Amino acid sequence: MSIDCYPYLAELLSQNLNENGAVLATIAGVKGSAPREVGAKMVILGNGEIFSTIGGGAGEAKVIQIAQEVLISGQKQWVEIDLSGIASKKVEGVCGGQMRVWLEKWSGESAIALLQSVLETLKRGQAINLVTPFENNQSPYLLAVDDPIPSSEVAFVETLTPPPLLLIVGAGHVGEQLAKIAYSIGFQIAVQDDRSEWANSTRYAIAAKIFTEPIKTVLEQLKGHCDFYVALVTRGYQYDLEALEALLENHCKNQINCRYIGMIGSKKRVRLVLQTLEKKGVSTLQFPNLYAPIGLDIGALTPEEIAVSIAAELILIRRGGTGKPLSFHSLIPDSQG
Repeated sequence: MSIDCYPYLAELLSQNLNENGAVLATIAGVKGSAPREVGAKMVILGNGEIFSTIGGGAGEAKVIQIAQEVLISGQKQWVEIDLSGIASKKVEGVCGGQMRVWLEKWSGESAIALLQSVLETLKRGQAINLVTPFENNQSPYLLAVDDPIPSSEVAFVETLTPPPLLLIVGAGHVGEQLAKIAYSIGFQIAVQDDRSEWANSTRYAIAAKIFTEPIKTVLEQLKGHCDFYVALVTRGYQYDLEALEALLENHCKNQINCRYIGMIGSKKRVRLVLQTLEKKGVSTLQFPNLYAPIGLDIGALTPEEIAVSIAAELILIRRGGTGKPLSFHSLIPDSQG
């Protein structure tokens, strides 16, 4: 689910940047092919200004126009967008499907309080359910993720999750480039390195957290995050070993559940680390999400290229995929004669 609109709305309303409030447009249903997914959002202001997108084109223009009516009336409203491309129908696109978009006005102190609760929960690394009733006399409200949820016929329910957190262990050249790319694809960034001349806000301006404490202390502070990734890009195998031991300890205590642990280095370096762990009685089978050496095989050489390789693997794990080329010609065997 998209959460970018909520910080924007919170700032907009809390600073009285728009006294008339704003309309939040949410894609609540999709059939067939569509430019955006269920949960994608856009904010529309009275002056026509927008934040984010639900797919662009004539369909989005239709939503922006109707949103102006919702701003005035305060009445929630559905907007149906036809993307079938059938000439005999009035269509707003040719993707082949349909979208249902829910428009709701957000304004006032109650909306601000709700947004603050959402953002505080996400900041703690926890997920929360946001329930948006379809009745005009009911306002959106929050539920814990394990609470019973209402029927989809009476409300749109979305589980809001914090951005995935990537802990980069090792603040060297690769770590610096990885932080930039991972941040640009939606990851929160945390950095750990015992060298303050490397791990600092000058080199890592976009990092949410920078640590120079030992890795065990760092993991204690980060436990509980619901979507956690780790990239070990340290300056030596002894630091990889220390981090892996700490991660295993937290894993066994169910304090941290890493979706991804990637470790940089040659196959020899990786093998040395894993063999050392096994001699200590630590089986590599206890790391089902360990990817070593880290990254996808794209022939990367420079720190920037290696960071791209790692980021591509992060996307693959987060979104699902094969890592194979998408190009059509790659599926066609070479012609014979």
